[in-house]
Amino acid sequence: MPCISVSGLEKTYRISLRGSGLGGALKGLVKREYREIRALHDLSFTVTEGEILGYIGPNGAGKSTTIKIMSGIMKPDAGECLVAGMVPWQDRIEHVRRIGVVFGQRTQLWWDLPALESFRLLQKMYGVADAEFARNLDELNDLLGLAPLLPIPVRQLSLGQRMRCELAASLLHTPAILFLDEPTIGLDAEAKIAVRHFVREYNRRRRVTVILTTHDMDDIEELSHRILVLKDGELIYRGDVEGLRAATGAKRQLTIDTVGDGDVAHVPGAEMEVNGGKLSCLYDPRSTDINEIIASVTATRRIVDLMSTWEPIEEIVARVYREHTR
Repeated sequence: MPCISVSGLEKTYRISLRGSGLGGALKGLVKREYREIRALHDLSFTVTEGEILGYIGPNGAGKSTTIKIMSGIMKPDAGECLVAGMVPWQDRIEHVRRIGVVFGQRTQLWWDLPALESFRLLQKMYGVADAEFARNLDELNDLLGLAPLLPIPVRQLSLGQRMRCELAASLLHTPAILFLDEPTIGLDAEAKIAVRHFVREYNRRRRVTVILTTHDMDDIEELSHRILVLKDGELIYRGDVEGLRAATGAKRQLTIDTVGDGDVAHVPGAEMEVNGGKLSCLYDPRSTDINEIIASVTATRRIVDLMSTWEPIEEIVARVYREHTR
């Protein structure tokens, strides 16, 4: 049974328009003009309990609107949404007890208070018993290494340290569902790895359902069990990363370090670039055999090292966006 069920969601924003300069301002006072922007159109999907769902799309695709509806902040124009059996915007008080939300560009912590004091305020807000609060904080400290950060005012924490505290704050009341909106935005490589490790491990331990929206495709590839791709308020793909590669004809990137300067014979279906002793080759593994490429290289050169990887997931997703636009 799904823990989140979305069916036929519709949402349109009505924004006011104003011309430039004083004349435009005066005209707007007399007769206001509006434009409607459709954020969501007939959006339907389900999320199973314990799943990490990657929810991706370009800016303006409708991701944040969907998250706001599912978290109870916003009401749709039409359609149905059930989260843990509740209608989010109708049962808001009880609903927020069951969810956790992290917005990468906003904070739920008090800026001038030590992190621990923010945690205690959140404990009171959610009505978490002292014994449960202590157990949860111990577990989160074990996973996130919070102890050195707890007495430091939030404003003095680095971005990576603050994000660790934000994750802990969203989970102190043991929610069943966690919404993560750009959780690694602005973080350095080490901090990103730490956040990904935490999300993966906490999901394994607690079976918490995670909805992840991000532009960092490494987050999506490393964490998501399944992905939804949104464009102009409509779903254009649902499935896993491997399915997305297959659907878009994704290619593999073969990098070969060689000794020698002999010409390399062309292999049909392989796009080869040669830069001294380094060869880069893009090929479709469904139609081109990697052994043929290697044989063409070893015919005139000695291979020192080679590596084969899929083309970056960012390029695959960007191709999906472009193809849907056409």
